[in-house]
Amino acid sequence: MFTGIVEELGTVRSASPERIVVTCRTVTEDSPIGASMSVNGVCLTVVKNDGESLTFDVSPETRARSTLGDLAEGSPVNLERPVTLATRLGGHLVQGHVDAVGTIARLDRNGEGAVLTVEAPDAVARYLVEKGSVAVDGVSLTVASRNGGSFDVALIPHTLDVTTLGRANPGDPVNLEADVIAKYVEGLIPK
Repeated sequence: MFTGIVEELGTVRSASPERIVVTCRTVTEDSPIGASMSVNGVCLTVVKNDGESLTFDVSPETRARSTLGDLAEGSPVNLERPVTLATRLGGHLVQGHVDAVGTIARLDRNGEGAVLTVEAPDAVARYLVEKGSVAVDGVSLTVASRNGGSFDVALIPHTLDVTTLGRANPGDPVNLEADVIAKYVEGLIPK
């Protein structure tokens, strides 16, 4: 379980169909082999930690359902270690289970902040409500508005500086995870 509060922006050192190696410093601490890590919103398992980078195996299923297959050497990635019972929950409950891949429609800068517009497939859009939570590439955000299959989120300067979203361009794919509570509520409603 994660909070969607990115701890570090890592850089892909190498990416193959089966494995990703990410150069990082902060999250290598307390990330032994077998630990979970959110990489652009996808929960992966650490298979090697050399103190300067983390290595992750990536299954064909994960590549097919996320943007991880698009990563190449030099790609920036959002990294977050899992929440503990002693950790503050600063974002919202994020599982690291990508619901769908969306597309950046626009990034409109307004002063030092920005409004990001994302096109979301129905698998995610149906769970979005104004002022509700959504994870975009693992970043916990609040839905500012929704228009059909697209939604807007406001990005503060800090988020633009320390996550991949500050480097987003129209057409870029992003991993989307709807709020888990909304999914459970839907599952409890009799059909």
